[in-house]
Amino acid sequence: MPEIIATDKPKRLLSLDVFRGATIAMMILVNDPGDWGHIYAPLEHSKWNGCTPTDLVFPFFLFMVGVSVIYAMESKKATVAHSKLILKALKRTVILLLIPWVTQLIFHPDGGLAHLRLPGVLPRIALVYFIATVLYLKTSQKTRDWIFAAGLIGYFIIMTFIPVPGVGYANLEPETNMGAWIDRLVFTPDHLWRESHTWDPEGLLGTIPAVATALFGIRVGSWLKCKDRDDQVKTNWMFTYGVLAVIAGLIWDLFFPINKALWTSSFVLYTGGLATIGLALSYWLIDVQGYKRFTYPFVVFGTNAITAYVLSGFIPHYMSMIKIGGHSIYQTLFAPYFSPVNASLVSAIFTVAVLWLVMWVFYIKKIFIKI
Repeated sequence: MPEIIATDKPKRLLSLDVFRGATIAMMILVNDPGDWGHIYAPLEHSKWNGCTPTDLVFPFFLFMVGVSVIYAMESKKATVAHSKLILKALKRTVILLLIPWVTQLIFHPDGGLAHLRLPGVLPRIALVYFIATVLYLKTSQKTRDWIFAAGLIGYFIIMTFIPVPGVGYANLEPETNMGAWIDRLVFTPDHLWRESHTWDPEGLLGTIPAVATALFGIRVGSWLKCKDRDDQVKTNWMFTYGVLAVIAGLIWDLFFPINKALWTSSFVLYTGGLATIGLALSYWLIDVQGYKRFTYPFVVFGTNAITAYVLSGFIPHYMSMIKIGGHSIYQTLFAPYFSPVNASLVSAIFTVAVLWLVMWVFYIKKIFIKI
């Protein structure tokens, strides 16, 4: 079961909480528009190849999973038995796997176990977290760098050179790529994404580059924790590394397109670079220069990120059931007063505010739910 801690707030890297909180707020904003038919383009995922601001949310979160592994495990790595730490990580992984499956059975009981989607956002977070934790505990940074490179190059070779069974050639199309074939083989179509049943944007093979995203975060986290470098040097390294990664991702995009659904190697470098630049900027402004006035709203989300994510699946669902004069909140408060696309956006902002108020209660009560 999740562990509920009601105690003094632990010492944390404030910029990481702010960056994580901003990512969660963006996630809620793009996941809960008032009208799915009217959405500003930057708040939608790219149709296939390419990258919108919305496509940055998930890789940013996995990047921060890697950074957080450093801050959670570094002091324990040398003093606590690794088997104990891995067992605890496995427990968290199982809980993260169960949450979306149980949620689906609550919201879609008609589908039952026969149509339960097995891949998904939380399952991917769970697997990436566990693998990244084990790699951090059991390998050196040099070895992890090699694993990072091998994962990206190996995934590129699998996706672009190995013929897909039943298709006869390698390709990067939604239903006929190697990842889609593996997902249908392992999970069967009944347990894949409801919108397609032929492929899944959080498929099994894509876990390889997703782990690389977390390893990217571990590398950056190790720089932040390094006591032998001053803050200026750390920030300079992060900006430089981030810019180089973005450039490398854009170059790789020419023959292995940036694509979130496939989590391509170019996508890992491009989004990891942007995440590094964003965290470097947050670190410099907040932890080094001390600009903290604007941080509070994001810290509220960032210190209970997984809880906010889970509640974002429940609260909007029940909000949609509230009727005012026979009409929904959206139809009553927003649709009559704004253009369709602005009404949809304002409704999404309202949902973010409602969830923030819930998380604010947790925050002021010093309740931090750790899975």
